[in-house]
Amino acid sequence: MLPWLLAPLFLLTPLAARADHFLLPAGEGAVIGRVERVTTSRSDTLSDIAREHGVGYREITLANPGIDPWLPGEGTSVVVPGRYVLPDAPRHGIVINIPEMRLYFYPPAGEGPAEVVTYPISIGRQDWRTPLGETRIVAKRANPAWYPPESIRREHAEKGDPLPRVVPAGEDNPLGAYALKLAMPGYLLHGTNKPYGLGMRVSHGCIRLYPRHIEELFNQVQVGTPVTLVNQPIKAGWLGDELYLEVHPPLEEDREQFRDRYSIAIDAVLRASSRLPVIDWRALERVVGQSDGIPAVIGHAREPVEARQGEPPLAASP
Repeated sequence: MLPWLLAPLFLLTPLAARADHFLLPAGEGAVIGRVERVTTSRSDTLSDIAREHGVGYREITLANPGIDPWLPGEGTSVVVPGRYVLPDAPRHGIVINIPEMRLYFYPPAGEGPAEVVTYPISIGRQDWRTPLGETRIVAKRANPAWYPPESIRREHAEKGDPLPRVVPAGEDNPLGAYALKLAMPGYLLHGTNKPYGLGMRVSHGCIRLYPRHIEELFNQVQVGTPVTLVNQPIKAGWLGDELYLEVHPPLEEDREQFRDRYSIAIDAVLRASSRLPVIDWRALERVVGQSDGIPAVIGHAREPVEARQGEPPLAASP
């Protein structure tokens, strides 16, 4: 095995909250975070672990195939997928990658080093699809009331669960404690009163966040913040001299569009930078086949970073 494939992918940690804030990689760098492992106690579910570590339900179940999400059992080793390739999008404002079910926030430049903050999200169901495109935050509301549209009230009435015209702020309000209104009519970024469903396709098109995450985001963003919504189930990016590939299953309605995932992965690799990498094609095939959302090394630079900065390389690459 080549030395560049030996970098540790997992870090063993106790079951404790993990950071959502990362230094923004410089230059062509595009990989943040790390993958961890935790050991379950008797009462843990994968949903418990996901919420504790700031990941979504779909993320943690994809990363742990074969583990019962509701009864993983005591002493089970669970992968917490905390490493991410940044989406191929402008690094400012909010970027939402729909199939990844993850939001990236690039705070305005301040006195300290540039950062990126990332949170898991829930998105719209297949029949209430979350839109793509560019928009912006046009309003902020703490303790928002919910005015369900007629279409949603009709849907609830058909299920025998009629809704009032106004749902006041409180524990029964599905918007949670904070809401950010988008310029796209009818769409919000908001909290939830059902956090254990976070990370699934459960909304009517809005973006849901964990309660603590929407509070953090609400306090950081300003009206006018740009929001970009993209559809990138396959991403590639550099961490030092290593090239990573991250592959998620496409949304059900997009399966035909992303049918040739191998070619799309190659295109993502070529877009990742102007460098021509050395590719491990077997590793690329494996990552595409697994589609577990965990970034993995599939190549390396032809010359090390030090050489590109004007220093002689320690050894020549073939």
